[in-house]
Amino acid sequence: MEGMGAAPQGSPIPKGGNSGQDDEGKRAQEEQMRRDLLTTVLDTAARERLSRIALVSPERSKQIEAILLRMAQSGQLRGRVTEEQLIDLLNQMEEAQGKSTVKKSTIVYHRRKGLDDDFDI
Repeated sequence: MEGMGAAPQGSPIPKGGNSGQDDEGKRAQEEQMRRDLLTTVLDTAARERLSRIALVSPERSKQIEAILLRMAQSGQLRGRVTEEQLIDLLNQMEEAQGKSTVKKSTIVYHRRKGLDDDFDI
């Protein structure tokens, strides 16, 4: 118990060569600030939808979060973002990406009519 008076357990102790820990701490602090800002910007339903998107597509979720944070910092958002507004933002993102990327191929089934031999008399 004698050695505990030097520094509290939660406080960082500066040492030479701890730049990795400092970077990690800064990243954790930035992540926490980002989460707090998203909590204030998004309502509950929109936050839940964004978390479900993050489970399926983490890169898309990061893109949406970055857009929302930029909009909040520039003052483009009035009030909290609802789930419907988030869906509109997702649709706009999808349209923008659809123009820049090749569309996914779709399979079309053409069924021939009148060639069914099961009902011959």
